Amino acid sequence: MKLEKRVPSGREKDEAAIELLAKLREKLHSENVSTARLAAFNLSWKQEDGLDIFKETLFGNFSRTAKKAAAYGLRSMKGRMKKLAVEVLNAGLKHSDRTTRAACEKALLLMAGGTPKKSGPSRRPRSNRPRIRSIPRRGGRSNRPNWKGSASNR
Repeated sequence: MKLEKRVPSGREKDEAAIELLAKLREKLHSENVSTARLAAFNLSWKQEDGLDIFKETLFGNFSRTAKKAAAYGLRSMKGRMKKLAVEVLNAGLKHSDRTTRAACEKALLLMAGGTPKKSGPSRRPRSNRPRIRSIPRRGGRSNRPNWKGSASNR
């Protein structure tokens, strides 16, 4: 999916900042989850510009990986931006896209200190067959060598 060119907000100081934001935005929309999360973490330090990019990604028509990375980036925001990030995540709970809702719900749960429930394959039910157990040997002496002393100590 080709990203449209982002309109600079006016907060950027120079061309290098605009270029860096464009690179991070491109990496955020990567299909590689590690790349997307790393870009999201770096964007979380970009204050309002990062918040704008996260909002665009979370509420736009982007992949599941990008939305989860954006939620991670919002969760990683610090300081005065944390309150704004929580507001964006709460707004995401009311969004019509279920991927957006799920990403926001999990991010808010993790921010509150909870643990998300695993959505993986369930465990197989135990069968009625008995488990194989080891049978102890008869007699008190084992066949293990005496490691504490040498063979001549017997």
